[in-house]
Amino acid sequence: MFNKKGQISIGIAAGIFFLSILLLFIILRLPVQFYIIFIISALVFATAFVNTDFALVILILAMLFSPEIKVGGVPGRAVVIRADDIFLIVIFFGWLAKMAINKELGLLRATPLNQPILFYINISIISTFLGVLSRQVSLKTSIFYLLKYLEYYLLFFMVSNNIRSYKQVKVFVSLIIVVAFIISAYAWVQHFSGVERVTAPFEGEVGEANTLGGYLILIIMLVSGLLFNSGSRKLQFILVAVLTLAFPALLFTLSRGSWFSFLPAVIILALFTGKGKPLLLAGLMAVVLLYHAIFPSYVQERVKSTFAREREYSFFGRRLTFDESTSARIDSFKYAYQKWIKKPVLGHGVGSSVPVIDNQYSRVIIEVGTIGLIVFLWILGMIFRVAVFVLRELKKDTFASGLTAGFIAGFVGLILHAFTAETFILIRIMEPFWFLTAIVVTLPRVVNPSFPETVI
Repeated sequence: MFNKKGQISIGIAAGIFFLSILLLFIILRLPVQFYIIFIISALVFATAFVNTDFALVILILAMLFSPEIKVGGVPGRAVVIRADDIFLIVIFFGWLAKMAINKELGLLRATPLNQPILFYINISIISTFLGVLSRQVSLKTSIFYLLKYLEYYLLFFMVSNNIRSYKQVKVFVSLIIVVAFIISAYAWVQHFSGVERVTAPFEGEVGEANTLGGYLILIIMLVSGLLFNSGSRKLQFILVAVLTLAFPALLFTLSRGSWFSFLPAVIILALFTGKGKPLLLAGLMAVVLLYHAIFPSYVQERVKSTFAREREYSFFGRRLTFDESTSARIDSFKYAYQKWIKKPVLGHGVGSSVPVIDNQYSRVIIEVGTIGLIVFLWILGMIFRVAVFVLRELKKDTFASGLTAGFIAGFVGLILHAFTAETFILIRIMEPFWFLTAIVVTLPRVVNPSFPETVI
């Protein structure tokens, strides 16, 4: 604890800092929205400093409800910031300030993900530095993308270090599910208002239905895992209500990449969940066998359109035709290969890919090369390994096992979804994903405080 004198000096220093920034805004005559963002950010910083838990609650609520503000542009796209981008960074620095004052700075919780994440960050920085020097990528573009990538890892470190009790875990997971329920209800409103492809709120002029689809895969698997492993009728009723809205919302996105990723995720859930295997497998069989009877015509037409005769490809001597959207995904591999052979080791630097390539793995190998792709896959592999370990260790705990089984299934769904989108850099998917990753990684210590952190 710090004494009263220390509190006064810190308050004065913080006040002078924020007043100085406000004065700079006035001198530069920045638009009014920047003043609003600054004031809210100052309040969030203070909240994070005093009560990090409450600040994280604010962040969860902001994940899918944050408006976008255009602040500039990089080649091929506008640069926008969202409230949760700002909140995340502000909360992180507020948390760091709190740890520094409490003399806890540097005491980051050891997790199996720390090493691969730090490796990937360093490779990204080195690759980008070389790319900027060789003029393969602009400094402005690189900084924009690097900050985007870095904030997800900051979220993981902050949440994993802040979780201390089971109550925290349940509160955070409950809030994530509440947000998902509201988002799903919003998708229903859009659908019955005549919107062809539903998206999350505040998506700008052109919404990203595929992004909402990826988010819903993660949420549906998470909720399903909890549902099949819960012994509480009340909780089961609530979770069924969430699924009743979320699954149709997934259909309303008309995102084929999300649909095709969803089916393997269900199989993975059936393999890893302790309960509900027969029901899951029976449901999956019913979907396959009664496809034409179950799904509405617009879903069936969307699936058929995948093989529309717009572009033709040759695979092992066979001629196959696909629609324009599917063809773009196939072409992304060609584009990635053409870029990769020029700089195969460390890539061209973060931000050197085209603005939207709709394939996470193509983007990674273009930006950070073979070494970066290997480390990226190392991160994914370690997440899967840790989650499976946690599931085995906590199989007797119904909440923890249900949460972890659902997370594993959702994670596998996102790995497949990443073949059709830049899934692991999309903020609306990655914020809840990394938040949940941090929760799963810390579950053994939460359930059993004597559990050694270095066992995994």
